[in-house]
Amino acid sequence: MAAESMFNRPVCVQVRCQGCEERRLNVRVNIELLSISNPVHKKDLAVQLTDDTDPFFLYNLVISEEDFQSLKSQQGLLVDFSAFPQKFIDLLQQCIQEQNKDIPRFLLQLVSSASVLDHTPVSLNVVETNPFKHLTHLSLKFLPGNDAEIKKFLASCLKCLKEDKIMLEEKLRKTEEDLTRQLSYTQQSLSDKSRELDKLKNEWTSYTTALTNKHTQELTNEKERTLQAQAQYQQQHEQQKKELENLHQKSIQQLQNRLSELEVINKDLTERRYKGDSTVRELKAKLSGIEDECQRAKQEVLSLRRENTTLDAECHEKEKLINQLQTRVAVLEQEIKDKDQLVIRTKEVLDATQEQKAILEESTETKQSHIEKLETTIKSLSAELLKANEIIKKLQGDLKTLMSKLKLKNTVTIQQEKLLAEKEERLQKEQRELQETGQSLRLKEQEVCKLQEQLETTIEKLEESKQLLKTNENVITWLNKQLNEVQMAKKLEIPAGSHGGVRTAISPHGMSDRPSFPSSGISHPISPLYTFQTFPDPAHNKTINPHCPVQFNTQLSKMNRCSDVQTAPAVTSHPANKENGDNLGLEAKYFKKKDDSIPLRGLSQNTLGSEYLKPYLSTKAQLSPKAAVTPVSAYFPG
Repeated sequence: MAAESMFNRPVCVQVRCQGCEERRLNVRVNIELLSISNPVHKKDLAVQLTDDTDPFFLYNLVISEEDFQSLKSQQGLLVDFSAFPQKFIDLLQQCIQEQNKDIPRFLLQLVSSASVLDHTPVSLNVVETNPFKHLTHLSLKFLPGNDAEIKKFLASCLKCLKEDKIMLEEKLRKTEEDLTRQLSYTQQSLSDKSRELDKLKNEWTSYTTALTNKHTQELTNEKERTLQAQAQYQQQHEQQKKELENLHQKSIQQLQNRLSELEVINKDLTERRYKGDSTVRELKAKLSGIEDECQRAKQEVLSLRRENTTLDAECHEKEKLINQLQTRVAVLEQEIKDKDQLVIRTKEVLDATQEQKAILEESTETKQSHIEKLETTIKSLSAELLKANEIIKKLQGDLKTLMSKLKLKNTVTIQQEKLLAEKEERLQKEQRELQETGQSLRLKEQEVCKLQEQLETTIEKLEESKQLLKTNENVITWLNKQLNEVQMAKKLEIPAGSHGGVRTAISPHGMSDRPSFPSSGISHPISPLYTFQTFPDPAHNKTINPHCPVQFNTQLSKMNRCSDVQTAPAVTSHPANKENGDNLGLEAKYFKKKDDSIPLRGLSQNTLGSEYLKPYLSTKAQLSPKAAVTPVSAYFPG
């Protein structure tokens, strides 16, 4: 006979005796599975209740497969004999988990019919407490152990204790041996270490004395070296001092010579200054004449400003368009907020329906449990009917009433199921509506994104138009500057009849006007603006190629039958600069036509050639291969 231990733990048990108060007792529950092979192979479940404090407390229960079948039919168990031990252990573990609580859900009850637990049969009940009643899951009847069983149990306990004692004695002996070994080893190591320490102390004292002697010798040597070095440094210092004094005297003589030379130069400069003052007076007289011509140029500036106002009006129209788009965006945002509120309401309705569904499910569960209880009562009644015919006649009427109640409950449950189905249909409809609203929301978001993109493009266009306006203003200022320079050049020019060669306009500072414009990418000096040459009048004007870069050139032209030479910018079709061999001129972006941009007025080829520069352009001027070509990019630094 082989025994397999499955559970052996102390459990808190509530002891209930007849006519006595309830008390708690710690009882050790030992569950073993006994397998017997002779004469037939079968398994028995042995359960033993003992008390660690009381050796005479012993209750036994042996359940065979035949006994389990009768227990199963009596108590309505649903498990087989093979699964029963594990289920019983699970119930005991739940009792152990709940035993420390004030109101445990699962508890073990040891019930006795006698007033004291004294060799009388007891029943062990596994009880679950709920707010309604106490449910007994399992009830097992235990028999008290007789003298032989108690002796056997005490012998096994004594045997276990003796084995434990022998084990502990062996452990104690081993630990004592280990400790003695360790103690001897540590004592040896301590003596070795103390010897080593003495040796180290002696070595350290000898080493420190040697070091002190060595350092004193080094200190005396160092002092002698420093005294020698100090004497050498003093001699060097005196020599350097003498050399520096000689150098200082030489430099003073050189500076005095330089001062005399600078005084001579100063006299020359004062003479030049007086000559410069005289030339300034002459130039001031000429300036008064130039101011008259400046007033004429201001009138032309006023006409250009009028055109600027028209451009401003177009700008205002664009801003109005932007405001309209912004209002539309605001309306769309309001619609999105309304949709969000709708979604929130639908979610609230959904939550309410889910709560109702949960309540209905709880009610159905309670009713099902009630039906199960009624079925158990019916089974018990049928068993009792077989025992007594007289009781059957009395209970038939009760059975009929119970059946009618059951039918009523079934009808109620069917109605509730129908209600549940309707609720589920409503839920599905609500979910569909939610999905539709989500889709519409996404579409609205896409529309908003598109509108935002349109807004960004319009803002970019506006910025481009503002940049074009700035370039227009730069062109106007440059033209005014050029006109002023032309008028000044007219006053300073020598009559054309006396000289027939090349003539150049001199700037007020006496330097040739060859400016360089680093901001436009031209680092070399540009050909002079006021360089003129006499050429015969051409028979006809050359047509301007609109695809070539626009360039300006100053030439000699005959106007009003006078010998004064005028400089005027003329549009030429030469694609390259003759000084550098590079393609220069206005950038292509200033002449590119855009459908969505504000038209740039005052910069087209026709207006440059006809409207604003008519009084300054010679109509019959032609570009000679020797004439100096100055590109427009030189006059447009920005």
